[in-house]
Amino acid sequence: MNQKNEPHLMLVDGMALLFRAYFATSVTGQFMINSKGVPTNAIYGFIKHFFTAVEHFNPSHVAVCWDMGSKTFRTELYPNYKGNRSEAPVELIPQFDLVKEVVDSLQLLNIGMVGFEADDCIGTIAKNMKGSANVTILTGDQDILQLLDEHISVALLKKGYGNYSLYTPSVFIEEKGITPQQMIDLKALMGDSSDNYPGVRGIGEKTALKLLQTYGDINGILANLEKLTKGQRLKIETDLDMLHLSRILAEIKCDVPVTCLLEKSILNINPELAINKFNELEFKHFHRLVQKQEAINF
Repeated sequence: MNQKNEPHLMLVDGMALLFRAYFATSVTGQFMINSKGVPTNAIYGFIKHFFTAVEHFNPSHVAVCWDMGSKTFRTELYPNYKGNRSEAPVELIPQFDLVKEVVDSLQLLNIGMVGFEADDCIGTIAKNMKGSANVTILTGDQDILQLLDEHISVALLKKGYGNYSLYTPSVFIEEKGITPQQMIDLKALMGDSSDNYPGVRGIGEKTALKLLQTYGDINGILANLEKLTKGQRLKIETDLDMLHLSRILAEIKCDVPVTCLLEKSILNINPELAINKFNELEFKHFHRLVQKQEAINF
């Protein structure tokens, strides 16, 4: 293992990598059906994304977090939450369990909690690592940017492999003009079409940013309603309950009952275990990546 001054934990949003890999190839019908009749395109892309990121960010520790079904505390609060999303494609379904077997074969932690999203697990672990490790979160989901702080950075996947938008708090502030924490209130005001909650109808990103830059947060805005334009005030007062609910939906919970011990998340791949799993899945291409990682570790 490389000796590093401070542990560097890479938290991987497993579903983000898996779905990205699946849709990158499924659009052209490339499902990579193996001899057992099982599609493996998403798993193949997941592995490629994973090893590319490991080589790029050189973490000393890694854990992979997963969504554990569509029912969460958010759907209990708001049944339409993510209600606009279609069912998982039939070719992807058998790959959900298989990809976790791949993670196991790499001797990495699979982490998830029923009733919560992967983001909540990631947020809890990342915040709990303060003073113990620097954290890089690998995801495609911009919601995670609200977690940015002095020991947490976010690498957003871009098109292709090895292309990332790397965010630190200063990069985020320069780009958005608000702090990472204010992103929660931004989403509460403008809503999120991807997650299917409306926020305040008629308040878009530009207006929401201006309000937050002026009044700080939702409480500050509500305390200064008389200073808003008549239209802004009417919209907020009309959707006040949804504003508060949207904030709850937008905020990543950082007190989920999950743990990630550093000693259990050391990146130390056993090449025999990994290659056996790759052979089982009929992946020959990754043997050299495993051996390359072994050479780096020792």
